[in-house]
Amino acid sequence: MLEQVRAGGLLPAGGSVVVLLSGGRDSICLLDVATRLTAAGDGPERIVALHVNYGLRDEAQDDERHCVALCERLGVELSVERPRRPEPVGNVQAWARDVRYAVAARLALAADSGPARPAVVAAGHTADDQVETILYRLASSPSRRALLGMRPRDGLLVRPLLGVTRAQTTAYCEARGLAWCDDVTNAGDKYARNRVRSGLVPALELIHPAAAANVLRTAALLRDEGEVLDALVGEQLDERAGRLEIPLERLASLPPALRRLVVQRLADGAAGKLVPGAARHADEVAALRRTGHAMLDLGGGVRAVAERGVLHAERG
Repeated sequence: MLEQVRAGGLLPAGGSVVVLLSGGRDSICLLDVATRLTAAGDGPERIVALHVNYGLRDEAQDDERHCVALCERLGVELSVERPRRPEPVGNVQAWARDVRYAVAARLALAADSGPARPAVVAAGHTADDQVETILYRLASSPSRRALLGMRPRDGLLVRPLLGVTRAQTTAYCEARGLAWCDDVTNAGDKYARNRVRSGLVPALELIHPAAAANVLRTAALLRDEGEVLDALVGEQLDERAGRLEIPLERLASLPPALRRLVVQRLADGAAGKLVPGAARHADEVAALRRTGHAMLDLGGGVRAVAERGVLHAERG
């Protein structure tokens, strides 16, 4: 495990790392690995563990106490956040995720010491989480990106355990004498991700025992091929005045698949993040008038803007 994470290069020597620590086996495994890399001189210079106590479960206080004791044992600085849940909260999981990453990003930016000693946020997502994410997105998000899964690095966020299975993190914690907290809600079927984990993945493994490995392999192949597609998209776009644009006549002449990818790239670039569903407006965008000024909403607060036959995207 130690060598695998070291070889991945996502927890480089120097700088700081904020480890998202839930108290579960995966995050505890990650924290211990980061601590050992630091002690060996080839890991982060400073480690801060972040535990967010949402107060949503009866066991929340026990989880927090466990994280406090663990960090004291490992000699790791711990930051505990206790956010107040808004009413109505809507999607509880989305709210919790947003809070967690916002606090982690704030801690990382405060600890950042420049390009030579950058700070990152490390999450304990494993290969099992990757499979579940891909299957969930396949069912809920009709796009090629749904099959790409989580990236090892996504801005400040790194996922050093993506090549490690949940069984491996369990074995690691047992071998190191590290106790963990089990989230009892993971065994229920209230959330879609749990239903994927407890129902869909086992069903696929009954069809073929290598189902999970095949999902991961397919995602890896698609990511490699995605780099080729990204290069093709880049060849179609011009950059002027710091923004990407393309003549509408050129856009309309592209094959439909490439046209969709171009529109998606324009939307994502304008928003600074993924704009789900923007690509489905590609044909409407290509049909915008080539004289004067025209606009079309692409969703996500982004619109396509055509000015004298040249298209770009901007925030609404």
